Amino acid sequence: MNGLVSSVLALALCGAAVAQPQHGQLDASPALFTVLAAINAAGYDADLNSTANSPVRAMVRSEIAARKIDCLDDLKRFFGQHRQRDSNAELNQYISYALVINGPPDFHYRVTQAEIPPDAASLGGLELILPRFAKEANLDELWRKAQPYYEREIEKYHGPVSKALLESNAYLRNATSGYLGRRFQIYIDLLGAPNQVQSRSYKDDYFLVVTPSPELQTDGIRHAYLHYLLDPLSLKYAENLMRKKGMADYARGAPGLEEAYKEDYILLATECVIKAVESRLAPSSERSALVEQALREGLAMTPAFAEGLAVYEKQPTSLRLYFPDMVEGIDLAREEKRLDKVHFVSARPVHTLKSIPPPPGPELTKAEKTLAEAQDLSAKRSAPAADLDKAKSLFLRSLQETPNSSLHAKAYYGMGRIAALQRDPEMAEKLFQKTLELTPDAETKAWSYVYLGRLSQASAAPDHRQNAEKYYRAALAVEAAPEAVKTAAKKALEENSH
Repeated sequence: MNGLVSSVLALALCGAAVAQPQHGQLDASPALFTVLAAINAAGYDADLNSTANSPVRAMVRSEIAARKIDCLDDLKRFFGQHRQRDSNAELNQYISYALVINGPPDFHYRVTQAEIPPDAASLGGLELILPRFAKEANLDELWRKAQPYYEREIEKYHGPVSKALLESNAYLRNATSGYLGRRFQIYIDLLGAPNQVQSRSYKDDYFLVVTPSPELQTDGIRHAYLHYLLDPLSLKYAENLMRKKGMADYARGAPGLEEAYKEDYILLATECVIKAVESRLAPSSERSALVEQALREGLAMTPAFAEGLAVYEKQPTSLRLYFPDMVEGIDLAREEKRLDKVHFVSARPVHTLKSIPPPPGPELTKAEKTLAEAQDLSAKRSAPAADLDKAKSLFLRSLQETPNSSLHAKAYYGMGRIAALQRDPEMAEKLFQKTLELTPDAETKAWSYVYLGRLSQASAAPDHRQNAEKYYRAALAVEAAPEAVKTAAKKALEENSH
């Protein structure tokens, strides 16, 4: 960090009010997760083969594809009716929608009808499908499975984002992170196309949605945070800025400048202020190049603001108070001479993110590793007796390595399968019943019922057919049971009825 920013930061740290990400300010959103899971199920395939995708996207798509979802046709029809010109526009509208609704189970709008942005309003009717989809796809379970991935991604961002927000507040000499009653919220999303930072400003809430990326997108987050802090200043001092509007004529002639900046002068001025602040936060050796780059892209006021900020740094007041003085200090005649000599670039340079393999999933716990080894040894019906005995020992060991009831259920289920393979039906029945007494996941629960049905069907008990049917029907009734289990249960029901 350069000396100036270090000094300002040190002063700010002496006070207690310089803001860092608060609890929950960097988070994941159940509403966003549900909406993006829904569109992935319905046909949203943007950048599906990118190595920058999170493993969560493939996991969620795979698990949903294996489940029977009655409303899926309705969801696909809705998605098809709202297709956009490109995948970015498509994702944009669904992110906007997710940010103005509450999470499960009802997904009601959290804002008034008048406050719903147009792109989100165009998706009216989705709130009637989402509750059904969330229930039928058992998204609660998928949300729980995804938590370790979200937690790890949030942890990666927490330190760099804290530093970026702290430096921004220190440089602007803010006593708090913005304005009373306003909120800056960052959501990590793992289901959208990678390499995106999307911002939304709704009334007093400023949202940022960050999708997976090989590189941390800290610069994009800081840029959005500076918008959150400086947008209100530009609006407050719009009259001062309008007196310098002549500089916007030069920006209109820049072929690489986005049309939004050519059409909205205040937006242009704000972006120039932000680029100037970013240059001042950079090492001194990089500042001139950053200002020159912004200028050549068409952000014509950046050099004037960068020079104004150099003066600001030498006086004691915050930028919130100094802002009108900085604007009034711009010499239009001098700036016009500077702008007359500029050769604008024909297009903005595109930053290409490096491509790296996707990160591995969360490391397995000791008990999960033991279970995985036991399951591999006992997976085949033709497994040697020695492998089955070793697997049984590993299943027993896993019970000592964790108090987790769901993992215990997997262990008892595994031992039940081994007992069935070793032709010990009484022990197998006890172990499958024990599995059901715990908290098995949907797959383990459903297969336990199927095995109990098979054991009843093969027994000599007078009511063996009735008992078998009861178990098979119980397997079919398990919410989110994999299709393979349901197929096995239906086939067994047919055989049992003959």
